[in-house]
Amino acid sequence: MKFNTIKLFAVAILASMTAINCSNDDDINIVSPTGPDFSGTYIQEDQMARPAINTVFVNDDMKDTFNTTIPSEMGAMFQSAFQTKLETLSPAYNPENPDDANALGFTAAQFTGVLATDVLTVSLDGPTSFFDGTNVLTGRALADDVIDVELILIFGGEDGLSDPEFPGLTSDNVASNDKDFLTTFPYLASPW
Repeated sequence: MKFNTIKLFAVAILASMTAINCSNDDDINIVSPTGPDFSGTYIQEDQMARPAINTVFVNDDMKDTFNTTIPSEMGAMFQSAFQTKLETLSPAYNPENPDDANALGFTAAQFTGVLATDVLTVSLDGPTSFFDGTNVLTGRALADDVIDVELILIFGGEDGLSDPEFPGLTSDNVASNDKDFLTTFPYLASPW
């Protein structure tokens, strides 16, 4: 009987402590969701619509400037530097022959004009592809081999698709993703 009395006493103490600590005043402080807070100052840190272009063509001391330049001003600011870098890197573009072109028919000046404006164009009424042999820079699908396309356009010369001038430089030799993409949103392969 003593043990039951101790149990009842313990329950009574816990109940009274709970009653003292609980109140109805939390109804007064109702917090509604307010959404994200966009107040403050934000700066753009990076832009990379076309992978590896920023990495290869922009000198280290200009990375911050390139990444914060609005796209409409990029071509004028960076095309010349991109062209110098392209002609230095790629023997497929002969600086003494300004008509030398890539598989798209773009001369060094035309190609770097496209590259210097780092935006991803998207076709709203046709196939979406970085480059599939017919459609050029109309978007980018997950399975597009963007790096190989860029290497072909940089080192492949006029016949880069069928007979590249420098075949050893036109592929990273990564044929596909290591996992299949999903057939439903979010489409990306699972990380493990």
